[in-house]
Amino acid sequence: MKIIKNDEAVSPGKTVSTEDAVSPVIGVILMVAITVILAAVIAAFVFGLAGTTSTTKNVGITATANTSGFITTVQGGVDTDKVTNLTVQVDGGAPTTILDGTPYVGMTNFTSVTGGGAGHRLVVVGKFNDGSSQVLFDKQF
Repeated sequence: MKIIKNDEAVSPGKTVSTEDAVSPVIGVILMVAITVILAAVIAAFVFGLAGTTSTTKNVGITATANTSGFITTVQGGVDTDKVTNLTVQVDGGAPTTILDGTPYVGMTNFTSVTGGGAGHRLVVVGKFNDGSSQVLFDKQF
């Protein structure tokens, strides 16, 4: 194969240069880097370093504050039928169970608070039939 100089034409309007190609050394370095990254990711999963992922439950809860407390309402959601217990907690106090069992869409509950709901924080936690629990509502009024 004949290597031509930059000023010799191969075809009309086209020239070939030995400087157009990427160096083989750069290609080898890129391949080694990709291999090392891929090996690290696979090792992390094999040795359990990646951790576990948990799924988030989908249950809609709304709450309104009035002059004597809070009214919570179950709005529904894909995982509403998997709820086994609902508790409310006001201002970080002790949780109060508002439901033992499965809620239904439209279910309401009133939680009395001294001085009314304004200025307080309400947290609703749901426990599910798989043993997990999740904060379903958290708001400062």
